[in-house]
Amino acid sequence: MDNEDLDDLITSLDELLELERGALVRGELDQLGRMTDEKERLVERINAAPELRRDQLSPLHQKVTRNQALLNSALEGIRAVANRMSELRRVRQGLETYDSAGQKHRFATPAKTRLEKRA
Repeated sequence: MDNEDLDDLITSLDELLELERGALVRGELDQLGRMTDEKERLVERINAAPELRRDQLSPLHQKVTRNQALLNSALEGIRAVANRMSELRRVRQGLETYDSAGQKHRFATPAKTRLEKRA
């Protein structure tokens, strides 16, 4: 592999990392799966280059680190939403209180009531 091929691979990975960042910022997480295979392929080819220098990878490393932080934030947001939805489901099922002795008591809510409309 000559330097021109290596530069093309590095440029391709750099562009892909920018696309990945855009998808993360826009919340288009479904796009990430498609990018992963291409990213892995590019990384494998770059790693196979015998004349690879550390200074060539520094900008890529910074972008990978940035994207990882964005991905972690997205995952935290998804977990927060899942936890909130779980709490809402639990509240709909009933109310939990504690008595003066610290014992938990659960009061079930009645089954869904339906509003009947009559014309």
